[in-house]
Amino acid sequence: MSQITTHILDTTLGKPAQGVAISLHRQKDANWDKLAEGKTNTDGRIPNLLDNETVLPAGIYKMRFEVAPYFEALNVSAFYPFVEIVFNVTSGQHYHVPLLLNPFGYSTYRGS
Repeated sequence: MSQITTHILDTTLGKPAQGVAISLHRQKDANWDKLAEGKTNTDGRIPNLLDNETVLPAGIYKMRFEVAPYFEALNVSAFYPFVEIVFNVTSGQHYHVPLLLNPFGYSTYRGS
């Protein structure tokens, strides 16, 4: 399993958000280096954002969720064009970064 996984749930519909483009970045000084990208599957997940052998070094990372196209496809006006979640990786353990999403808000937490 990828060290970094995610899941997006559209809390308005009570369903997974399919087809959302997501990118993973690592902070390097004042810049962000893109490490991986993908799109959520029918279950709103990206289970293989990184290959199974990749172990990220400790550091600050972010996931960028491109949510505007998702809402546009639903013909829904939304406030946020994208969501960025910044988090610390401190060890080689698994990190699950879920996003609970609706057109006018979002929340996240460290999943398992």
